[in-house]
Amino acid sequence: MTNFLAFGGGSGPAVTAVLGPTNTGKTYLAMDRMLGHASGMIGFPLRLLARENYDRVVKIRGVGAVALITGEEKIVPANPRYYICTVESMPLDRRVAFLAVDEIQLAADVDRGHVFTDRLLHARGDVETMFLGAETIKPLIRRLVPGVHFVGRPRFSKLLYSGSKKLTRLPRRSAVVAFSASEVYGIAELIRRHRGGAAVVMGALSPRTRNAQVALYQNGDVDYIVATDAIGMGLNMDVDHVAFASLGKFDGRSPRALVASEVAQIAGRAGRHMNEGTFGVTADTANIDPDIVSRVESHEFPPLKTLFWRNTELRFTSLEALLASLKYAPPAPQLIRPPPAEDQLVLEAMTNDADVRSRAAASTDRLRLLWDVAQVPDFRKVKPEMHARFITQVFHYLTEGAGVLPEDWVAGQVARIDRTDGDMHVIMDRIAAIRTWTYLAHRGHWMLDGLAWQERTREVEDRLSDALHAKLTSQFVDSRTAHLVKRLRGDDIMAADLAKDGAVEVDGHRLGHLKGLRFRAERTGLRAADRAVLNAANAALRPVIAARVDAITAETDAAFTLDDTARIVWRDEPIASLIAGLERMRPRIFLPEDERLEAAARSRVEARLRAWLDAHTAAVLAPMVKARAAAVSAPVRGIVFQLAENLGAIRRGEVETQLTLLKDEERKALARLGIRFGLDHVFFPALLKAAPMRLRGLLWIAAQRGASTPGPVPALPSSGRVSVPLVADIPETFYVACGFRPIGSTAYRIDMLERFAADARRMTREKVVVFPPAALSLLGINLETAAVVLKMLGFKAKIEAVGLTFALRRRTSPKVKAPRLAGHGQAPVSPDSPFAKLKELISS
Repeated sequence: MTNFLAFGGGSGPAVTAVLGPTNTGKTYLAMDRMLGHASGMIGFPLRLLARENYDRVVKIRGVGAVALITGEEKIVPANPRYYICTVESMPLDRRVAFLAVDEIQLAADVDRGHVFTDRLLHARGDVETMFLGAETIKPLIRRLVPGVHFVGRPRFSKLLYSGSKKLTRLPRRSAVVAFSASEVYGIAELIRRHRGGAAVVMGALSPRTRNAQVALYQNGDVDYIVATDAIGMGLNMDVDHVAFASLGKFDGRSPRALVASEVAQIAGRAGRHMNEGTFGVTADTANIDPDIVSRVESHEFPPLKTLFWRNTELRFTSLEALLASLKYAPPAPQLIRPPPAEDQLVLEAMTNDADVRSRAAASTDRLRLLWDVAQVPDFRKVKPEMHARFITQVFHYLTEGAGVLPEDWVAGQVARIDRTDGDMHVIMDRIAAIRTWTYLAHRGHWMLDGLAWQERTREVEDRLSDALHAKLTSQFVDSRTAHLVKRLRGDDIMAADLAKDGAVEVDGHRLGHLKGLRFRAERTGLRAADRAVLNAANAALRPVIAARVDAITAETDAAFTLDDTARIVWRDEPIASLIAGLERMRPRIFLPEDERLEAAARSRVEARLRAWLDAHTAAVLAPMVKARAAAVSAPVRGIVFQLAENLGAIRRGEVETQLTLLKDEERKALARLGIRFGLDHVFFPALLKAAPMRLRGLLWIAAQRGASTPGPVPALPSSGRVSVPLVADIPETFYVACGFRPIGSTAYRIDMLERFAADARRMTREKVVVFPPAALSLLGINLETAAVVLKMLGFKAKIEAVGLTFALRRRTSPKVKAPRLAGHGQAPVSPDSPFAKLKELISS
C-alpha cells in the first residue's frame, strides 16, 4: 500500500508527481488522497472523465459536498468541499487543501499543452498538490517544480506484442483502433458481419453516447470495440487485446506516424490490474517497429524535452496590447510557444471586423468580454474564420441593448438543432452544435435565463446522444446475435416462446419457425448471426421438440391427417412426408432432418406414424387391402397385385391376356373381391368415392418423390367431379391413379366412362345410329367431345346433319383361344416355355 505520509517529504505544502503507465490506478490514488483532506480539486483532461469521477465522489460524500465544473456543465452546490473539473475549467481562485491535475504529460500537446503547463507551474493546494501522468515528463517536472516528490506506479501486469491477426480472427474482448471515421465504420461493419457487432468510440461522440457504447462492450452485449485514439484516455474497459488497424494519424496539421508513447497510451488499455494484455496489428497493417514494441513492453520512452507555454498574464489595456501579450516569449528554455491556438486565431479573425474593434475599444470590460467570447470552443471543428463569424454575432448581441443573447434568437437556433432525423453524421454535427449552446448557457450572464437554457440544451444533447447511440447500435450491432451470444455464455436456461404460427422467439428475438418437428432458422447470410441462432435454437428447442415427440407418440389416430401434398399433419402442422417405398400401397415415412431431434426420438415418431398410416390405408382402401391379403390362386393374386401397383385401376388391354386365361371360379373370386371388369378398365368401383380417390392420388404423389428429390405435386381432383381438365406436364398415370381416364384434353371418371361405354354398346345392339343428346349428360360433354370419346372407346363416330352417328368398330385382332386341357391331343409343351411356367404357377 502506498505510504501517503511520505508524499512531499517536507513540512510545507507537498508537491508530488505520481508517474507511470496507463492502467496503474493513478486516478484512484488521487481521489482517495483528495477525500482524506477537508477540501480538494482535481482537473481531468476530458469532460467525460470529470463527470465519471464526479458521480463517484457524490456517492461517497453526497451531492451537497461536490461541484462539477466543465466548459459545458456546472453543478455547484451552496458550499462544496470538492471540485471535479476539466483542466481548462479549474477555478484556481478557490483555495483548497488538495489539488491534482491528471495526465500532466499533455503539457507537451501542441493544442492544449499551454493550459496543462500553466497548471503545472501555478496551480497548488494549500496542503498538497499532485500531478498524475507518464514517466516521460519527469525530467521537466524536476526542473520546473522545485522540491517535487516522485512516486512511481509500475504496471501490475505485462503488456505483450502478439503480432498480426486478421480482423475476423481477433480474440474476444478486443479493441480495434483506427484513425478516421470511415475506417472505424468499415471495420465495425466487417466485425458485425463476422462476429455479431462492435461498439464504436470516437472523439466526435458526446460523453453520453460514448458511455452508452462502452456499456455495450462492458456488459458483454458485444465482444469488440472499434475506436479512434479517443480510447487511449478516459475510458476504463476490460480489454484483453488492442489491435491497430493503422499506425498513422492526421494530427490536425499533417499525417504522421504514431510515436512509441502514443502506441503505449493506446495499447495500455489492454489488461487490467493483474491481468496481462496484448497488442498487435490487423487489417493488413505492417508489423510495429521492433524498437517501438520493445519500448512499449518495457514502458521505457524518451523523456519530453519541452512543454508548450503561453502567457496567462494578459494585458487588457488595448486590443493591440492583448494580441501582443499572447505572443510573449516563454520564461524558461524548457518551455516553447505553440503555434497560435484556436482562441487566438478566432480573436485575430474577429478583429478584422471594424465594428468589433470599435466595440472592444470602448472599455477594459469590453476587451475582456471579447477575449472570453473568442475562447468559446469550436465543437463543430470548422475553420477559425467560420467559427469567428458565429462568435462575432454573439459578441455583437452581448455588447448592445441588455447585454444578453436574445431569447428568440437562441430559441430559433436551438430549435433547428433539436431534431433526431438524419444519419449518424448529421446527428453528430447537431451534437457538436448544441454543445456550443450549452457552453454559452454556462457563461455567467450571457443569457437572460441561463439556468433554463442550461437545462434545455442538456435535454437536447441527451436526446441527440440517445438517437446517435441507437443509430450506431442499429448499424454496427446485430442486437439479436449479441443478445443470444451473451445468453449462451450464461448458465440460465434459455426458454423458447412459440407463437401460434410457429414463430420461435427467445427473449423477444426471432429465431425462425418450428413446423412440426422441424425448425427453420431465419438466415441472414452472416456467419456469426446464423451460428448464434442455431446454437440458441439447439438450447431452447430441444425440450420443446422432446415434448412434441412424447405428445405425438401418445396421440390417437384421429390426431393425424394427410394434406394435399402427401404430408402427415399433426395439430395443423406437417411433421413428415410420404416418399416412394417398395410398394405403392406402402410408401416410406420421411421425417425431415433436424439436429434437435435425436435418433431414438425419431424412431419413436416414425413407428407411431407408420402404425397410423397402415391403419388409415387399410380403412380408406379397404377393398384393395383385403384383396391383397386374400387367399386366392396365383392368377388372381397377379391381377390384384397389378391393380394395387396402379392404385386400383388398370386399362383392360394391359391385362386382357391374363383375363382370358382365368377360370370361371377365378373370375368369380375377383368379383367377390370387389373387382369389376369394365369394357375399358379393370377397377375397384368402391375406390371411386371421394376419400379413396384422394388417398390414391396422394399415394401416386408419394411414389414419385424421394428423400432428396421433390417430384411433382399436382392438385388433387375436386370431390364429386365426373371429369377434370388435364394439366400440362402432369403424367396421365396420375389421373388414372385418381380414378380417371384421360381422353383428349380431359380426364373422365372411370365408372362414369364405363357406364357411358355400356350405354353406347347397348344402343348399337338396339340398332341406334344417331347418338341421343340426352345421353351426353352422363359425362357432361357436347357432340364434338362425344365423338372423340366414342372413338377412344372403340366406336366409329361422325357428326353429320342428323347428329352424331356412331357404330361399334369391328375388332381386327384375332381372338385368343383358351388353352386346351391336357390329354386332348395338344402338342407337347416345352418345359422352358412361358406356358409351362404359367402351369407351374397355377398348380402352386
